[in-house]
Amino acid sequence: MEQQELKRDLKNRHVQLIAIGGTIGTGLFLGSGKAISLAGPSIIFAYLIVGIALFFVMRALGELLLSKGGYASFTEFATEYLGDWAGYITGWTYWFCWIMTAMADIIAVGMYTQYWFDIPQWVPAIACLVVLLILNLLTVKLFGELEFWFALIKIITIVALIAIGIVLLIIGFETDTGKVAVSNLWEHGGLFPNGTFGFLMAFQMVVFAFVGVELVGVAAAETANPQKNIPSAINKIPVRILLFYVGALFVILTINPWDTLSAASSPFVQVFALVGIPIAAGLINFVVLTSAASAGNSGMFSTSRMLFSLSNNKQAPKAYGKLNKNAVPQNGLLFSAVVVSIGALLSYFMPDDAFSIVTTISAICFIWVWSIILISHIIYKKRHPDLHKSSNFKAPLTPFINYLILAFFLFLLIIMAISESTRTALLLTPLWFIALFVLYKVRKK
Repeated sequence: MEQQELKRDLKNRHVQLIAIGGTIGTGLFLGSGKAISLAGPSIIFAYLIVGIALFFVMRALGELLLSKGGYASFTEFATEYLGDWAGYITGWTYWFCWIMTAMADIIAVGMYTQYWFDIPQWVPAIACLVVLLILNLLTVKLFGELEFWFALIKIITIVALIAIGIVLLIIGFETDTGKVAVSNLWEHGGLFPNGTFGFLMAFQMVVFAFVGVELVGVAAAETANPQKNIPSAINKIPVRILLFYVGALFVILTINPWDTLSAASSPFVQVFALVGIPIAAGLINFVVLTSAASAGNSGMFSTSRMLFSLSNNKQAPKAYGKLNKNAVPQNGLLFSAVVVSIGALLSYFMPDDAFSIVTTISAICFIWVWSIILISHIIYKKRHPDLHKSSNFKAPLTPFINYLILAFFLFLLIIMAISESTRTALLLTPLWFIALFVLYKVRKK
């Protein structure tokens, strides 16, 4: 039977906005509240450090994706450079990463909905999942359009927040907590009010804020003119980090002293409520809700495409390699949606802890995926120096930077082992890798 192929229906504007959507998610809008409570103003440095590290990961990913005529996803070059086991474990881990992320996002949808309605978290979570499933079953172009508009809403919101913040800063606006001023960054216990320990403890949520940055790599097989569009999207990541993360958090922390922000809710909503614009606070809540839905949408897309890729490489059941009449991997979508729905159950049984648990597991699994990309690039450069030399999109400072970032990722895992709030999830995650390795061995036999 002839292998079915995905359609290259994602245009440049879709790819650019998918890349932005991947770098602005629930981790920034909701998770930054918890991160600020841990690190204080030093959270800005944490976002900057992780952002720079992931830019180099993306450059390595970009060079690999465009080498040898192009790969459909990173599982293919992981298989080639590290072996069949790496493709199998990385592909399924990436699927699991996005399952965890999508769970966190639909839990967040439930939390945001409670701003207006006094209903259980799991009800809007399930409703959101059903809508996203139906939309994803139609066409990849519709997914691209959804992400385009979702990302556009996020961009407009953050730019508006920064613009309002600058105006308030210039006029010295008075809020209930004092004057809007740059000095709010250091006048409440200094830049590191909870010391180095508090700064390091915030890294888990910061890492989660960046999950999805590699989504461009999953969309490669459905991207028109990848040789042009993928480098363009990757090269703009540093500007996005400076504007959307560092810029937004700088404004938030000059308007609001860090110790007046709640760890449990979005600092974006709190800022607009604080400056006396209640309608704007509701509007921002709607925006962060659409942001969570957007990240859930990305989760549905990426998990189904990863199952499709695994199936084509004979690393997943054949059923996941079949496309419907719209060239969408329907079986993979349905299976992923059923598993993500468990997140709604988590928010039913553990409404207070569900978000923290799934974000930690997701962050750990994404560190594995990003590490595999870096290791694959090291081997690629050694094995094919001619390809690297002729590449139009060479990853800079390699292989030194690859080793440095791998050491940084190991350091992050050590931090998660030290922190009480992330230790349990860190200790549970290896069970996933053990189970995968056993399944791989059984499958090979």
